[in-house]
Amino acid sequence: MQFGLSESQEFLKDSARKFFAGECPSSEMRRLMETETAYDPQLWAKLTHQGYTGIIFSEEYGGVALGKVELMLLMEEAGRALLPGPFFSAVVLAGSVIDAVASPPFKKKYLAPICEGRARATVAILESSASWNVKDVQLSAANDKLTGEKLFVSDAAVADYILVVAKNGVYAVNRGAPGLKISPMSAMDLTRKLYVVEFKNTPAELIGTTANIPRAFDVAGTALAAELVGGMQRTLDVTVEYAKTRKQFGKPIGMFQAVQHQCADMYLETESARSAVYYAGWALEENAPDAAAAVSIAKMYASDAGRTVGNRGIQIHGGMGFTWENDVHLYYRRAKANENAFGDATFHRERLAQLLIDAPVAAHASTL
Repeated sequence: MQFGLSESQEFLKDSARKFFAGECPSSEMRRLMETETAYDPQLWAKLTHQGYTGIIFSEEYGGVALGKVELMLLMEEAGRALLPGPFFSAVVLAGSVIDAVASPPFKKKYLAPICEGRARATVAILESSASWNVKDVQLSAANDKLTGEKLFVSDAAVADYILVVAKNGVYAVNRGAPGLKISPMSAMDLTRKLYVVEFKNTPAELIGTTANIPRAFDVAGTALAAELVGGMQRTLDVTVEYAKTRKQFGKPIGMFQAVQHQCADMYLETESARSAVYYAGWALEENAPDAAAAVSIAKMYASDAGRTVGNRGIQIHGGMGFTWENDVHLYYRRAKANENAFGDATFHRERLAQLLIDAPVAAHASTL
């Protein structure tokens, strides 16, 4: 593994930062989060033009075939800008699920339009148990029809099709299908809208089994961890700048050792999370033996660090950090939402225990 970014990776990271700064500044982010869907067709077209909607997918399906590390770099910059709308749900999540479970004909049908920016999709997995484990899914299809409901489905209102993880496979449901009902839910992160999706004898097309869903979720979970890193970096930058200018007792509060310690801890958390995310991206791309463990370490650490950095940022800002005009609390909302998505730190500690302790013990026992 190279411990530094290549020239092309540095270029991608730098160009993505400039793109998001120009096309999605704070004012635009706030405008979109006040809309019903947080989706802007013009911004989506620009994302497509940059090649972002097909970043990790094969050129055969309209993608640009970059690696998982490049995806993490892009998601880090998206997190720095608090990018609103369906990019994560449509490209990273839905695209990864289709890429993992579907055959070439279905990839041509469902993945190619996403890569080319002609369609958006989302994935419906969570039910009343709120478990991210595919084994806990209860909804089942009968005769290629679905009846039941899914909760906390991101960006369902702007999806052209919904990928439904059922007990007996992954199904695609077109928008406007009979018996499909989409209702908004309250969400902590105002830049990503959540929905209840109900099915009543709704026609669905089976596109694959659930066997490879965990692999797709590993990509999505690591991407969210990368997004957390970007949010942490932005929170740190804003907080340090505030500490340099906010005066108390006749001097900038950044001169007080207690504030310096807080900023130093924020920096440590951010850099440590970044290292874990980059390694997880590399491990996924290279199919390394420890890829699953690396993903859990990255998501576990970034989930806790994102909350901690947000707490410290708001503490240094004081009452200012809670005001609507200040962006710090918006990054904190995203951090809290991402913390729970695809498993919080507790979920991934348990997964690590299974990977590193339970599995080797079971393998050893089988040889006796």
